[in-house]
Amino acid sequence: MTDPIADFLTRIRNGILSRKQTVDSPASKLRKRIAEILRDEGFVTGVTESGDDKQGTLSVALKWDGQNRPAITGIRRVSKPGQRTYVGATDIPKVRGGLGTAVISTSRGVVTDREARKLGVGGEVLFEVW
Repeated sequence: MTDPIADFLTRIRNGILSRKQTVDSPASKLRKRIAEILRDEGFVTGVTESGDDKQGTLSVALKWDGQNRPAITGIRRVSKPGQRTYVGATDIPKVRGGLGTAVISTSRGVVTDREARKLGVGGEVLFEVW
């Protein structure tokens, strides 16, 4: 697999389109941190990790409102393996006028755009979610 982040985002997008309650993915530290950020920002309801003798599985519980609409209306990979996208601390993008969230890989770890502005660090823009 060339791009595990794009694979994880595609699994979430496909789970939303097929009206699933949970989405399973192979576990990794980066995927777990991305799922925790999505949970903290209110886009998913829960994240559980089940270990086995090899890699383990990461289960993400998708969030739906009372009218059966998903909390995630769009998710887009920004930095790709063929064309990485880096931003400085002053150039961090606002997603949908501040209604969405950009996830950025910085020297302080994987954080949201608001945390990166607060910390004053830039990095690689992994993806945007709204």
